[in-house]
Amino acid sequence: MVDQKWFPESYDNIGSFVPELARDLLGVLNAKSDEKILDLGCGNGIFTKKILQITQNVIGIDSSNCMVQAARENGIDAYQIDGEEIPFRNMFDAVFSNAVLHWIRNQDAVLNGVHKCLKPKGRFIGEFGGYGNISCLIEIIESVMETDSFFKPFSNPWYFPSTDEYGKKLSDRGFCVENIALIPRPTVLKTDLKDWLRVFANHILSALPVEAADRFLCEVEKSARPELFSSSKGWVLDYVRLRFSAVKI
Repeated sequence: MVDQKWFPESYDNIGSFVPELARDLLGVLNAKSDEKILDLGCGNGIFTKKILQITQNVIGIDSSNCMVQAARENGIDAYQIDGEEIPFRNMFDAVFSNAVLHWIRNQDAVLNGVHKCLKPKGRFIGEFGGYGNISCLIEIIESVMETDSFFKPFSNPWYFPSTDEYGKKLSDRGFCVENIALIPRPTVLKTDLKDWLRVFANHILSALPVEAADRFLCEVEKSARPELFSSSKGWVLDYVRLRFSAVKI
């Protein structure tokens, strides 16, 4: 997993759009009342609660202890488990994951874990950042890092694959891919870009001294304004999501 820190309060304030924009993914999951579901990367459990309205047999896992505690406070049966180390075997009718897989470096490990924890013909339903996701912002971050010797060279921590690449990974790990597609989703931020970076890119900021981190935020926001800021909408990020549904063979 990427060394990204999550804090429930700031996520609620800055990142609440994440479950909101993927709410129709529940229809793709199509859970039944007698099914057992695993929410892979449940976060604070806000989305998981929607699944609980359909079936009470839901378990959430997340690598962040803070998020697991928040999920438990939201009534979720949640456990601190890394997505690369799923321990369950033949337990679930479906595994659901939203906005998580692009944070996981070892995709083979997570796909093996999902496959093993599913019952025969179990479903894997997910959505995460796909090819082209925040590409404009990444280019700006790279440029800022390269033009100022005060910063370290930028190593992109995110995994944003194409449909062909991820479809092959799923097939190679024992899944039949039923649907997979990239969904362009320009996303209006509820706050400024600096706040988004503090929440979703603190793995970059944490590697910098405080003075350098503040300078980095200012430089990225300044450089991004011509491309990503609208006087009518505010900050709009070029989100692209990869959505898939697959069945264990």
